[in-house]
Amino acid sequence: MKIRNPAQAGMFYSGSARPLVKEIEDCFKHKLGPAKLPERRQEPLAHLVALVCPHAGYIYSGPVAATAYLELARYGKPSTAVIIGPNHTGMGSGVSLMNEGTWTTPLGRIEIDSTLANAILENAPIIDIDEKAHTYEHSIEVQLPFLQYLYEDDFSLVPICMMIQDLETGREIGEAIAKATNDSSCLVVASSDMTHYEPHNIASEKDMSAVRAIERMDDKELDKVVQSNSISICGIGPIISAMTFSKKRGATKAHLLSYRTSGEVSGDYSSVVGYAAIAFVT
Repeated sequence: MKIRNPAQAGMFYSGSARPLVKEIEDCFKHKLGPAKLPERRQEPLAHLVALVCPHAGYIYSGPVAATAYLELARYGKPSTAVIIGPNHTGMGSGVSLMNEGTWTTPLGRIEIDSTLANAILENAPIIDIDEKAHTYEHSIEVQLPFLQYLYEDDFSLVPICMMIQDLETGREIGEAIAKATNDSSCLVVASSDMTHYEPHNIASEKDMSAVRAIERMDDKELDKVVQSNSISICGIGPIISAMTFSKKRGATKAHLLSYRTSGEVSGDYSSVVGYAAIAFVT
């Protein structure tokens, strides 16, 4: 069996189980997060079909990520999480999927849903089976401990890593996921940070223009806003995929759960990264 061991444990998040659980709970309780722990529900996920969630080190983006996962916990337990992240390393194919094996974190193992992964591949010729892109990539990995905190090992995974992130590719992947599964408890997570390394006020203004397009469920407008304003969102492709999937699942709205910048944690507002948590619901 192929095993993808954690590449970022001890860097983006704590490297052993007990400190990691505490770190996650601190994110939930943080004043910049939801300020409370989630209530774990075991009913199958319903109505919430996708999330946008940040992927920086937990010290910076963890409170915003916790806001997304608190919202997820309210709606139940996903059977499979299709996590789509941008490719930061430049390794592997343009769009890369692992279709078999196990991912591990300090909190345990998560099995890849091979049936769903292979069905997605059949519906999206642009996607390649490629483990190389996932070897060191953090954008998918950092989502897993939050999901494990909520559901332990009682869910499966399909990891998709996007280096190509144009509008049509994003749509193709979202449509392929929707065609591949009729399971209403399948969740798509678009892993993305927002503006990178601009002053807090400028980053916030740019990011909210993108958020408004996402809330309107208008992927063409989002693409236009990002391009025309040079917004350095690293995961626009995953967000477009999540939006497309959500529309196919009957989602009628998206709503912003939280927006913060790294400056609100560090106190340095001169050069920040923006983080947004957004939910797509039916």
